[in-house]
Amino acid sequence: MSGGIPGTTLPGLPSADRCLVMGVVNVTPDSFSDGGQWYGADAAIAHGLDLVAQGADIVDIGGESTRPGAQRVPREEELRRIGPVVTELVKAGVPVSIDTMRAAVAEFALEAGAHLVNDVSGGLADPQMPHLVAAAGVSYVIVHWRGHSHDMYSRAVYADVVREVRDELSHRVEAVVAAGVDPRHIVVDPGLGFGKRQEHNWPLLASVADLGMLAGGTFPVLIGASRKRFLGTLLADPDGTPRPFGGSDGATVAITALAAAAGAWCVRVHQVPFNADAVRVAAAWRDAEPATRRP
Repeated sequence: MSGGIPGTTLPGLPSADRCLVMGVVNVTPDSFSDGGQWYGADAAIAHGLDLVAQGADIVDIGGESTRPGAQRVPREEELRRIGPVVTELVKAGVPVSIDTMRAAVAEFALEAGAHLVNDVSGGLADPQMPHLVAAAGVSYVIVHWRGHSHDMYSRAVYADVVREVRDELSHRVEAVVAAGVDPRHIVVDPGLGFGKRQEHNWPLLASVADLGMLAGGTFPVLIGASRKRFLGTLLADPDGTPRPFGGSDGATVAITALAAAAGAWCVRVHQVPFNADAVRVAAAWRDAEPATRRP
């Protein structure tokens, strides 16, 4: 089967015969979608527990904003933000993913009990990250990335975005496998919005079924479209004013259903309940389709 391989089993993470749902906890004051809402440790921990109660299979914790134009925070500050949140959610039995580009931050989270490293740079920002992941034997999300947030759009130039993203992801997969990462533990993410303009995101979404076929293998696919700017632009008012980030949750649910039906392994979302419904609808849809028509 092509695409994201629903039912894929990764170390320490849930497995289901449907697309998984990853809930987002941004422990930051400036994330594009909900900056500051879960900034304090107590609020972030409570939010993570709420996401699980609402149906999240995995909780993704990040302490550094990657919104367009964002400047990096010091490593110590990132650690201060995520430390108690990761520790307490792991203690509560939550499957935790750490959203970071720094090996030192990932190392802390893995030692605390996280089972997945979600690296938006795909190992390019910190060359030690693949070695850390390999030594820990955990799963690794490799996101397509062309540079840090402060200048990502200057790199958003593509002749064939689907082919180029797949080629560049293939190179990253080959590089991290060469560094010792078990290919059975790799997840790939096309990096919607990261170094991509609106016209680049839609062809990638339309190609979910093929995005995981890379470097001689087939890898689970994670899709992170939730509240991205291209949705607000699509849903703009007649005068061209983009829909506010929180106003695109309905569109996110639509993408979740389509991506899950196309075979995505997991969707990363800010609002869980309706997306948890959508992946179940998509699973029923896939089960009812003739095998010859499935992606």
